[in-house]
Amino acid sequence: MSFFTESLIEAFKLIIHFDPSIYQIVWTSLKISLIATATAGIIAILSGIYIGISEFWFKRTLQHILNTLMAMPTVMIGLVLYGLLSRKGPLGELGLLYTQPAVIIGEACLIFPIIMNLTIGAVHSSDKRLKMTLQFMGASKYQQLAPLISELRETLVAALIYGFGRAIGEVGAAMMLGGNIQGVTRTMTTAIALETSRGEFELALALGIFLLSIAFLVNFFLQLLTEKN
Repeated sequence: MSFFTESLIEAFKLIIHFDPSIYQIVWTSLKISLIATATAGIIAILSGIYIGISEFWFKRTLQHILNTLMAMPTVMIGLVLYGLLSRKGPLGELGLLYTQPAVIIGEACLIFPIIMNLTIGAVHSSDKRLKMTLQFMGASKYQQLAPLISELRETLVAALIYGFGRAIGEVGAAMMLGGNIQGVTRTMTTAIALETSRGEFELALALGIFLLSIAFLVNFFLQLLTEKN
């Protein structure tokens, strides 16, 4: 029996026997990613719809900036936030570095431009008759938000799911901002990196199975929404 096969069997045993260390890491990852997705999603969707229905001279430039931010390396986000949250940084007095809120902020910053860009694209591709009707009725930009959210709800949910999938798989910023502290900020991705380097391949593989399962579910729901549209 090969090393990988033996490790895979042991990994499934850890999962089946409900190893507390594994499920604590999984729960921490899910909690941080869900909060980050909800926080970034609310702001990004409202901002994205407002920008989508507005016309201003630097709108195209703003979209180019969002596209650039979508491709920004995660370690860069971690580096900037580390400088802001460290003791010598302008926000150091808040004591957020190496805490769950710091990781949440990092993941929220990572997925914010993604959700916002997808929202703007959804508004631009939506039925123009709805926007024309709302404008004809004299609805302000703020009054147009609710009808557009209702009209684009499936696309917006897909954007949130995509953002969550991106957040749950984040490792660079999570490692830099959270410090990979056991029981506090250790997520599945940071734990996989740590346990592999320590030779605990079975534990890393068990966490990898969870991460792969979550990725499968995320893509499954995205596919359902895409086919429905």
